[in-house]
Amino acid sequence: MLNFDILLQFSFAHCVAICTFLVPANLLATGQTLRLIGLRRDQVQIWQAVGIASILALVMLLHVFSWFLIGVVMAPTYILLWLGGMCLSVNLWALINPTSLGQVLETAYKSVASWVTSN
Repeated sequence: MLNFDILLQFSFAHCVAICTFLVPANLLATGQTLRLIGLRRDQVQIWQAVGIASILALVMLLHVFSWFLIGVVMAPTYILLWLGGMCLSVNLWALINPTSLGQVLETAYKSVASWVTSN
């Protein structure tokens, strides 16, 4: 059986290392999902990227919740909670409705491209 006390102790003892890995991993994995949506890749590739990115986001959320469990309420915990929640939300959006996410990405790309060319 899984002993949650050991997992909590590991989370507390290696917080900096866990966050040092999870923050860029979440950003890169979610960025990969957005890239695949923007390039209109195969659904299987998108699902694989969403799966990996969602697991990373859930691990970050569980790590943050472990700190809330012992009463650590600081700005970094809320920032990491927001980051994990946003990454998970974007990946769920990519899973549920990739077409609308693709349209949002295309609109954002056109807006930025027109702004860059005008300046």
